[in-house]
Amino acid sequence: MIETLSTPALLGLFVLCACAVVAGGTAMTGLADRLADRTGLGEALVGGVLLGAATSLSGTVVSLTAALDGRASLAFSNGIGGIAAQTAFLALADLIYRKANLEHAAADLANVFQGTVLMLLLTLPLLALTAPPVTVAGMHPVSVVIVLVYIVGLRASHEVRQAPMWMPVRTDATRPDTAEDAAPDGRSTPALVSRFGALMLVMGLAGWGIAKTTGVAIDRFGLSASVAGALVTAVITSLPELVTTLVAIRQGALQLAIGGIIGGNTFDTLFLTLSDAGYRDGSIYHAVGQQDVFWLVIGLLLTVILVIGQLFRQRHGPAGIGLESLAVLAVYVGAVVLQATLPDPG
Repeated sequence: MIETLSTPALLGLFVLCACAVVAGGTAMTGLADRLADRTGLGEALVGGVLLGAATSLSGTVVSLTAALDGRASLAFSNGIGGIAAQTAFLALADLIYRKANLEHAAADLANVFQGTVLMLLLTLPLLALTAPPVTVAGMHPVSVVIVLVYIVGLRASHEVRQAPMWMPVRTDATRPDTAEDAAPDGRSTPALVSRFGALMLVMGLAGWGIAKTTGVAIDRFGLSASVAGALVTAVITSLPELVTTLVAIRQGALQLAIGGIIGGNTFDTLFLTLSDAGYRDGSIYHAVGQQDVFWLVIGLLLTVILVIGQLFRQRHGPAGIGLESLAVLAVYVGAVVLQATLPDPG
């Protein structure tokens, strides 16, 4: 049993799982780019759906496992904290892409649209938090609405890509989504899908290990579940998004980079539905604390800033990055400082 492991062994297992998450996420990037071109769906949509969901799998398992163990705060803050961390990762990626502001170069309507869907999804938990703690079969009705909105959003994103009602203005700094981004690959599409599925299995097992080891550490050392979720498990399970974003940018797949982050964040809202289903002591939205709600608001604020940046499309900004990237980094760092220094009101 994990509970009986010594502290060094516990830390070693946690690090091993974290490395598996990073390695799996790295391998997924190239596969997702090739599948985007093979299927003809494009980088933004495949990044937002396939890559975003797959690289979020470890985080999904963390939240569900924590909820099943009755750890509402850890389950909630892990998903919401991951949204904030992944958005900050995109700002870091802007620092690396030196040709122009990343949001300018990777202009794509599908990513903008998914960003607005994400904002809608993040308002639903706030609605649940302020609504009565009603449950149906142990779940709050908002948890079902989140899934419905996610599904409708995916379909609408596909339609937006297939028949856009407006297009971003092309400039000499805009990097279009082209099939040439992917290197030639002699493997068949089923072989690529099979390898992708195997990597997803590794990510899921690693997520379970991270959830279990973190839960033991919380009990053993008296850690704040909210801090552990938002600043430890959320960041660790979000590392695939950082890796895939950096690799995608290096490969020139800019739409995939942004789409992977936004899509991963959109998928992460489903953590709340799974957590609510796994948490058996009522509505999970009414079992969390103020610090957890704080990260929900931070995630929504960062998403708003990101979408505004995509619409404004500043070509160059201070330090060679967009103003929205600076704002995202400032908000996230400020949030981390507040979370780490303020006492836990719960």
